[in-house]
Amino acid sequence: MALRQRWAWVTAVATVAVLAVTMLMLSATAAWADAPKFHSVSSSVNSSGALVVNWDERGLGNLNIDYTLTADANAVYACINGGGNHPKAANKETVGSALTVSFSRDPKNGRVTGATSPAIGPVSQGAFTCPSGQRLVLASVSYTNTVLTDTTNNISTSVPDASRTFVNLA
Repeated sequence: MALRQRWAWVTAVATVAVLAVTMLMLSATAAWADAPKFHSVSSSVNSSGALVVNWDERGLGNLNIDYTLTADANAVYACINGGGNHPKAANKETVGSALTVSFSRDPKNGRVTGATSPAIGPVSQGAFTCPSGQRLVLASVSYTNTVLTDTTNNISTSVPDASRTFVNLA
């Protein structure tokens, strides 16, 4: 009888130990996957005037992550004559708009690093056109109030403002 009681006790202790280790492993995995955080974020404007945001988000698990990027964009379009100069006339136009793009990424080892694609911006020149003999150019662009949101986990981060001048109109 003592051997049978001892065996029952050893089995019970082993079962509790296995359950405790299993629970610890499950809670550690859940905590890692349930603790998303933007580690870093930066911004720049590419050669076509589009905003590019680079980011590193960690603590994601391995399921697909959906993002939304929003920004207030302003662009200055101008007319350049055949001599490569901007005439002193007021043939330039500033346009602004709120821009939004949504996209998804697959985490690798609970982490997403990358750059926005598709690109966002620049704002269209709309109906602004140049007179005959002049060409339309994007003179400058700026992006402010930019926010990157992980819509899967409902967390956001502010993105630094970015701007670029292509043609100096001064």
